[in-house]
Amino acid sequence: MIVMTTDSRPPLQPPLRALSSKATQSVLTALLAAWQQQGGQAVQLLAIGGVDAARRVQAGEAWDVVFLSHQALSPLLAAQQLLAGSRVDLFRSAMAVAVPQGAPVPDISSVAALQQALRAAPSIAYSTGPSGVALQALLADWGLADALAPRCMQAPPGVPVGSLLAQGQAALGFQQYSELLGVEGIHIVGPMPPGAENDTIFSAAIGSSCTQAASAQALLAFMAAPAATGIITGCGMQRAAA
Repeated sequence: MIVMTTDSRPPLQPPLRALSSKATQSVLTALLAAWQQQGGQAVQLLAIGGVDAARRVQAGEAWDVVFLSHQALSPLLAAQQLLAGSRVDLFRSAMAVAVPQGAPVPDISSVAALQQALRAAPSIAYSTGPSGVALQALLADWGLADALAPRCMQAPPGVPVGSLLAQGQAALGFQQYSELLGVEGIHIVGPMPPGAENDTIFSAAIGSSCTQAASAQALLAFMAAPAATGIITGCGMQRAAA
């Protein structure tokens, strides 16, 4: 859990409670640091696996702000567990390909080359998040799902694909670039080739039980502003809107 505090607010004002997936932990940590440097309200951020985060909101846990993929937020908004009309699209993240450090680097410059790399890989890892869903859809579209199924492994919720590569449990891994960035023991080959690209939009929404909606809105406005672009790109993502 990341706890950030500031002395610029009244001491009785409680911190905003924020929940996110691991995919956005690094960018949110950097943005919250900048937010607090300019006198923003204290925020407590809990970053866990995206699947588990969505389940906790579905179970009725109270959060002031929730950061998840655009797709994952939709059912939570529909169920009125998040405040209607509060969703803000913040980050765009591309899927990337990685291998263990020191392993041969496959050619992924085209769809055909990537397909060949998949056929040659003795083991393939992907996540439970949006990138994993996208990869499974691609394999099905390419007619490779059945042939590769015995060699595919899905990382448990909250477990980075990069850690499976670094530990030698997988030879080829797919996950958001931002989640692979900085993982020791791996080599990021590059983004998905033209024709296989998949970007995930990460958004935020205010919890339906939030009692500090104005403060939460101010935080999201700060993160969505053009001034935050440098922080976001430095963490391996892009702003959701230009």
